[in-house]
Amino acid sequence: MKNLRNTILLAMISTVIGVYTGNAQKKYIDKNANIVFEASEKLFEEVKAETESATAILDTETNEIASLALVKGFRFKNSLMQEHFNENYIESDTYPKATFKGELLDFDSSKLTESPSEILVDGTLGLHGKEKDIRTTLSVRKVEDAIVMEGAFKVAPEDFDIEIPKLVRSKIAKEVLVQINFNLVGR
Repeated sequence: MKNLRNTILLAMISTVIGVYTGNAQKKYIDKNANIVFEASEKLFEEVKAETESATAILDTETNEIASLALVKGFRFKNSLMQEHFNENYIESDTYPKATFKGELLDFDSSKLTESPSEILVDGTLGLHGKEKDIRTTLSVRKVEDAIVMEGAFKVAPEDFDIEIPKLVRSKIAKEVLVQINFNLVGR
């Protein structure tokens, strides 16, 4: 079942990025990519979720990067919060995935070392049937045969037409911090 899920995820992300051709030296993939988002407000219950089952692909020839996360893969500490997130806010049965497709700017993988480099990325985040342009800086380094990328950016629920009911609006941050950690291995 897990292999079938991975095959389906690879097919989905291949469609998103449109570049996965199997060239081993130029493609890097992470099938267990880590994405965390947090929308906590002080004095209220933590609003934070994490997935370690997103997929990310980097093509070092074109510097294109893409990521796909199944929305139901995000886990909260509080199961009721997770249920509300999926049913009332993200509507994950209707909008099952979050995607990112972008390009690393002025990136040359042959110059990577164990010391982190700051690399600018331009792309588009897709969520809840909407898209938003994202520009952020990633920390990128080489660790053995892997390319490790870490970074963060902020988005607002209204960027994706996600309505927060008045009853809980003060308990959820106006900006959501999204953090990524990819450990991409050559294929």
